Amino acid sequence: MPPRIFSFGNVDDAWDKCDIIVEGRVESGGQEHIYLETQGSVAIPEEGGKIKLISATQSPTTVQRTAARILGVEMNNIEVDVLRLGGAFGGKEDQATHWAVMAALAAHKLNKPVKLVLNRMDDIRMTGKRHPYSSDYKIGLTSDGKILAFEATYFQNAGAFADLSPAILDRTLFHATNSYYIPNVRTTGISCKTNLPPNTAFRGFGGPQGKFVIEAAIYKAAEKMGIDASEIQRKNLLKDGNTFYYGQPVENSHAEKCWTKAEEKYDVKKVKQDVENFNRENYQFKKGVALMPICFGISFTNTFLNQASALVHVYTDGSIGVSTAAVEMGQGVNEKIKIVVSRTLSVLQDRIRIETTNTTRVANTSATAASSGADLNGNAAILACKNILDRLLKVAAEELKVSDTSELEIRNEVIYNQEIKTNLIWDELIKLAYKKRISLSSHASYATPNINFDREKNTGSPFAYHVYGTGITTVTVDCLRGIYTIDSVKVVHDFGKSLNPVIDIGQVEGGIAQGIGWLTVEEVSHSDEGKLLSNSLSTYKIPDIYSVPKEVEVSFLEDSENLYGPFNSKAIGEPPLMYGIGAYFAILNAMRAFR
Repeated sequence: MPPRIFSFGNVDDAWDKCDIIVEGRVESGGQEHIYLETQGSVAIPEEGGKIKLISATQSPTTVQRTAARILGVEMNNIEVDVLRLGGAFGGKEDQATHWAVMAALAAHKLNKPVKLVLNRMDDIRMTGKRHPYSSDYKIGLTSDGKILAFEATYFQNAGAFADLSPAILDRTLFHATNSYYIPNVRTTGISCKTNLPPNTAFRGFGGPQGKFVIEAAIYKAAEKMGIDASEIQRKNLLKDGNTFYYGQPVENSHAEKCWTKAEEKYDVKKVKQDVENFNRENYQFKKGVALMPICFGISFTNTFLNQASALVHVYTDGSIGVSTAAVEMGQGVNEKIKIVVSRTLSVLQDRIRIETTNTTRVANTSATAASSGADLNGNAAILACKNILDRLLKVAAEELKVSDTSELEIRNEVIYNQEIKTNLIWDELIKLAYKKRISLSSHASYATPNINFDREKNTGSPFAYHVYGTGITTVTVDCLRGIYTIDSVKVVHDFGKSLNPVIDIGQVEGGIAQGIGWLTVEEVSHSDEGKLLSNSLSTYKIPDIYSVPKEVEVSFLEDSENLYGPFNSKAIGEPPLMYGIGAYFAILNAMRAFR
């Protein structure tokens, strides 16, 4: 692909107005997904030349479309069924497709079922990782710490062919300024072809690589100015009325609110003072602290992908089956969809079953990715449920001899008329509807509204909304032996109105651990000939129980609502990983305190 350039303001003229200008280069490495379940697929020949694929994929339709093309058949001859995955983190968005197609081809030729599951070493050796980047930057500020200009060039190690690299590079450019307003910006993204397996999606999808560069630039500028990086961070946080440098207006920014609450709740002044006191009294051991604000856009940056469908059946015994395009991979999307169906119909969750993700029930699916699985599919499920609910209330109105269905509602499986409880309950209402030949099924589609992006001009509003937060990381470093511990990560995060706080906190904790792993212990290494050396769990180090922070505290930002999320919730999957970047700078601060 040709280089991508995003530009805002006038960077060239801005340098003369800057009191401090800093330049540098940032290297960020790859990261292996290490999902618990390796890549795998089962292909089963069926009647009429059809092939059924049970695939460990985040992208059922991609598998269906590719298998159909390779076998020379139409897509309706390929059924893809996806059960719960044993983790994915982006590694099964496109790269699960190969193994499913290989199994399909063999089943097609042999007319026998074929099972293909990679062992761990083959999986690590054959699949792509997070993209390594080499990035050059230049940042200019006033003497009081306001950022006036930022310029960066990102060289992305894409591997032997494109896979998802162009879209990942886009996401890097969209998040190049993280949570800050900068009036003059120019960023250039260059996707580099290399003789390595193609790198691919990984939680954050290019966003972490971009955010690491701007944070490194701020850190180096603060070092030159003799101040703490947090002073520059705080002064440049996004406010309503600002504009993202790709043209989208900043609306409902919670950047300052998250920062202020984190400072107050976790008493950042005292934390910094305690660190100074500790360092003054200890020689071999030093502590470091760093703050990490985040701002992450929610939507696929390819606008057409922001759509989803749901199929809801209410059975005559009152139980409910729900099919969507969402793939459950441990992130809790099935539970969230069950919650929104339960709330919309006001029935017990025990009545609801979330079916496998299947291309014959829900077609033309977007991947479960971009942190949008619960948003897109949850909203589609709500629409389908509302269709059924409207029909049921008409049946109830007839039964209760009520002229206006607006006077009726279902609460906890009981029909109420003008706030008064009736004798009509869910089970009886379903039977009545069935006897009256009223459809108890509905298919509905949802498309995210108000998003657009002009790829010729590289401007527009590509995201439905943004997720904000601030993390505070404290570490202790043994400066003699080079051993460190992550003492704590304390976060104020913008969840909107959380559908399930337990799931969301789990996602934050997991994201933090994975982010810290990328910035500290994980290293993808190759020989000079290009052979992967870190090809097993004995040669590739992932975060373990000793790597995770001794203390993780997650606080929910209050008074946050989101019009685009189911029941005002916000996406959670990718944003928390970026808090891990704070660990890198906290360790660096401890090292600087030593020498």
